[in-house]
Amino acid sequence: MNFKRKPLGRVELEVLQFVVENHPIRVKDVAAHMSEVSGQARTTILTVLERLRQKKYLRRRKIDGLNHYSPTVSKTEFIQELVGDFVDEVLQGSVSPFVAYLDKHAQLSNDECEQLKKLVAKLDTQRSKSSDD
Repeated sequence: MNFKRKPLGRVELEVLQFVVENHPIRVKDVAAHMSEVSGQARTTILTVLERLRQKKYLRRRKIDGLNHYSPTVSKTEFIQELVGDFVDEVLQGSVSPFVAYLDKHAQLSNDECEQLKKLVAKLDTQRSKSSDD
């Protein structure tokens, strides 16, 4: 991302995740879902959607006379941004606690293990090139 977005609260994150998975989506549909899963009122959800729009996480567009919300980034970019925020803010920039978590708790598929191996190989190559300079 080119700019740092404002942090998200718990309800904002839940709403944003739902919109990312179901866009473009009407307020009515987001409100119905959030009412079901967490008891949030429609007015609260409308406020949250507008707050997310002000924070540049969502955009609003009229379709057939009704406002629909969509994310401003792809699902992949959204997840990468959340992970980056987590590493920066919670892990204070260190991925070591995450690696320790993977060692003790994660149940990785063969494909995920292969992806991690490729990533480590890529990082080793980059480190070798930068130390040669």
